[in-house]
Amino acid sequence: MFHKEGHKIILIALVLCIVLSLVADYFVENSFIKGGIIISLIVLLVLILQFFRNPKRAFNTDDNHVLSPVDGKVVVIEEVFEKEYYNEKRIQVSVFMSPVNVHVTRYPVGGDVVYSKYHPGKFLVAWHPKSSEENERTTVVVKSEKFGDVLHRQIAGAMAKRIVNYAKEGQTVNQADDSGFIKFGSRVDVFLPLNAKIDVSLNQKVKGGITPLAST
Repeated sequence: MFHKEGHKIILIALVLCIVLSLVADYFVENSFIKGGIIISLIVLLVLILQFFRNPKRAFNTDDNHVLSPVDGKVVVIEEVFEKEYYNEKRIQVSVFMSPVNVHVTRYPVGGDVVYSKYHPGKFLVAWHPKSSEENERTTVVVKSEKFGDVLHRQIAGAMAKRIVNYAKEGQTVNQADDSGFIKFGSRVDVFLPLNAKIDVSLNQKVKGGITPLAST
């Protein structure tokens, strides 16, 4: 099963791979070179397919937990001053996505969307300290019953050239529903109340809509 954001890219990649394979088969006489070209095209297509995969999952929805919005590895757990929305200190938990991770972004909590904003910006590597403030990004805040306003921020990286954000202010959303997609990158930050109990550790691998990041 593939995410809708990848349907067009997958179709284009499939057509290109077929056409280039036929061209190589017709014009390239050396069987070794011809085989190398065809194998390389197949590998490229497989990489694109796995990037846009959207596996079916039994989500662990629970109002007493903030779930990871994406698959990846926890790279930041720290107290920071969040100045775009809260203008006060929060606990930031950041999850880095490699190209082999599922790149669907999911709502970490359910509730009402009270803030949704896109910011154009740079394409620094996702682990750069300033990427959260200077890179292309979207900021979404959902007002939940247990945790209050929970902010999650999609951040583009060096490879990510398009962030898709489905959140609209005034919507009521369910925990683990699709919030967006980052094409070919990179990181999502979640900002939590200072009294939230953090349930993950640095370098821990997490799954979107399944792994609890924090609890009440």
